[in-house]
Formats: sequence, C-alpha cells, structure tokens
Amino acid sequence: MAHEYGSPTPEDLQNKVYFLLEKLQQMSLELPTKYQQRIPCELLSGLANCLLNETVFEIVKGLMEIQHVTEKHLFQQRLQLINKHSLELQELLQRCPDEEARAHRRALLLQRHRTELKSTDMKLVMQLDQKVSDQQVVLEKAGVPGFFVTNNPLDVKVQMFLLDFILRLSNMKLPS
Repeated sequence: MAHEYGSPTPEDLQNKVYFLLEKLQQMSLELPTKYQQRIPCELLSGLANCLLNETVFEIVKGLMEIQHVTEKHLFQQRLQLINKHSLELQELLQRCPDEEARAHRRALLLQRHRTELKSTDMKLVMQLDQKVSDQQVVLEKAGVPGFFVTNNPLDVKVQMFLLDFILRLSNMKLPS
C-alpha cells in the first residue's frame, strides 16, 4: 500500500531494496572470482539503497550516451586521418614517375603516417581516459558507492561491472 499522493511506504522501499540487492548479488556471482572479491556485500547493499533514487539510472544512461557519442566522434577522427593518408599516398604514386624516387618517398611517407597515427591514437586514448575520469567524478558526486577517480585497471573494471549492473537493473521492472 502506498501513502497518500503515491509515495511509497517504508515496506515498499524495503521490498525494493531487497529486490535490488538480490539482483545485484546474482549479477555479482556471474563475474570472475577476482572481481567478485572486490565487490563486497556492503558495496552491493549501498548500491541497492542508492538505486532507490531513480535519478542514478538517468545519470548512468546519460553518461553512457555521452560516451557513445564521444567514441563515435573519436573513431571518425581516426578514419579521417587514415583517409587523408590514403589520399597522400595515391597522390605521391601519381606525381612521382621515377620508380626509385617513388619507392624512397613512399617509405618516408609511410613512416610519417605510422608516426601520425600512433600519435593520434595516443591522443584518442587520453581523451577516452579523461571521459572515464569525468564519469567517475559525476558518479562519486552523485553518491554512487564504488565510484571514485582511479586509473587502476582492476578498479576501473569493477566500476564497469557496476555500471553494467545499474544499466541492467534500469531495464528491469522494479517493484513499486
């Protein structure tokens, strides 16, 4: 039974927490042991309570949309560079009639292309790392347990699993 104005009773909230916690525990058990050990019951319990606030689901969905747009944009930047390199190579082959000079210039051009692509890839990875850090800040400020700024690969992987849990729960029918 809900109170007046549709607000949930303490019992409703308790049932919802139990439901969320049970689902989180089930999801956690699907993970490899090394990650299960990094997600204690207290963390899952805190997360279940935090998810009573449906805003967290909206925050996570918004962050995921931003990440997808960013990834597409960065991928397009990389493709544009590869296309530019391809055009430069075609131009060189058309402009340079001398076979020996062409081979030498081609080798130099390919070396420059490798260097440019490597540099671009490093910049793209740094931008993705910054996006992860931004997400960590937002989720930490929103009070979502398990989220803090880190670049420790194990902690980041655990946070990715937690985000997956939240997204999966957001698609479930939760008790009212």
